[in-house]
Amino acid sequence: MPLAVALTSDIAKNAGVAYVHYLSFMLCFGALVLERKLIKADPNRQEATAMVITDIVYGIAALALLVSGILRVIHFGQGAEFYTQNPLFWWKVGLYLSVGGLSLYPTITYILWAIPLRKGELPKVSEALATRLAWIINIELVGFASIPLMATLMARGVGLPAA
Repeated sequence: MPLAVALTSDIAKNAGVAYVHYLSFMLCFGALVLERKLIKADPNRQEATAMVITDIVYGIAALALLVSGILRVIHFGQGAEFYTQNPLFWWKVGLYLSVGGLSLYPTITYILWAIPLRKGELPKVSEALATRLAWIINIELVGFASIPLMATLMARGVGLPAA
């Protein structure tokens, strides 16, 4: 198929949604890695601001991941039936939602950091809070790292009922 025809067809739409899905996943994972690297007690203004911005990027990427995932299931993937009949799909969705739920605590924490930062002050970050946030981010990273494993197994038909 000539490139011009492929780029104007459903193939381009399908590939575009898949690309946004994969890119969003990488941005989420990268943002979590950066958050984990940056987290510490008593951050300076630049570090605290970087954490807030990184979490915003994480949130936007997670939303793009969710929307592109829904679009892939409904319109651009292998058909909703392929996904919804596979228990691995539901484990993958559950893991995504669990990681998202876990991320609420750090996100709320960073939102609260923005208040003193806007006033030119530093947020109060104890060693205990930094350790708690680091543990949560570690768990999120393990959860996120497990999602592509489930996706690759699903793509190979693992979990589907025998025909």
